[in-house]
Amino acid sequence: MSEKKVLAIVEGREITEEHVDRLLAGLGPQRAVQFDTPEGRKTLLNEIITQELIYVDARKKNLDQDEEFKAEMELMQAELLKQYGLRKLLEDVEVTREEAFEYYKAHRSEFKQPETIQAKHILVEDAKQAEQLYWDLKKGLFFEEAAKKYSICPSASVGGDLGYFSRGQMVPEFEEAAFGLEINEISRPVQTQFGYHIIKLTDRKKAGFKDFEEVEDNIRSILTASKQNKKYVEESKRLRETYSVEIL
Repeated sequence: MSEKKVLAIVEGREITEEHVDRLLAGLGPQRAVQFDTPEGRKTLLNEIITQELIYVDARKKNLDQDEEFKAEMELMQAELLKQYGLRKLLEDVEVTREEAFEYYKAHRSEFKQPETIQAKHILVEDAKQAEQLYWDLKKGLFFEEAAKKYSICPSASVGGDLGYFSRGQMVPEFEEAAFGLEINEISRPVQTQFGYHIIKLTDRKKAGFKDFEEVEDNIRSILTASKQNKKYVEESKRLRETYSVEIL
């Protein structure tokens, strides 16, 4: 693995790209985007240099020998050791695929999925225009092209595609018409509070159960958290029996 590029040297201490990357990662996704540019990274580098100068100056003034600093350092060290100890306690907790599958079989009702359909639509404001579009579609007008040209819904940019949805996700009038269609069937104009819709059903998935592979990661997370909690409780009990605790 190649070494990170050295960007600056402050009193003999190197500042590398890795320092900038680390500071960038700590900003969070939204702020990181603002600084992940040549100018932004230069700003971060200057901030790191300033912090390094403060550190060097503090050492020169022997601030690390102040009793107040030592007390704060002891508190920070204690907190860090607690977190490290907890991580070491739980790091070997594992969930096998067999355990996950046993959970899946025992809790299969949790992984039900309702009937879902995939549909496209064209939304217009005028009833006459909707009726004319319906007949043009019946005569061979391509649905996706018509959606891009005439639909006032944001889905027009993708040919009117609304993706998959289940009952209860759309307004009642739209939902009743969409679920009543056969695949590739086009509806007569349907009026809702948004205007007039012409709907085309493109796919239907029957109600059933999600496959194990679809939910395996989620199950592993559930079981891992459960095992970790159990181990934490057991360790807490052991520690209370090993060391003195006085609640005042």
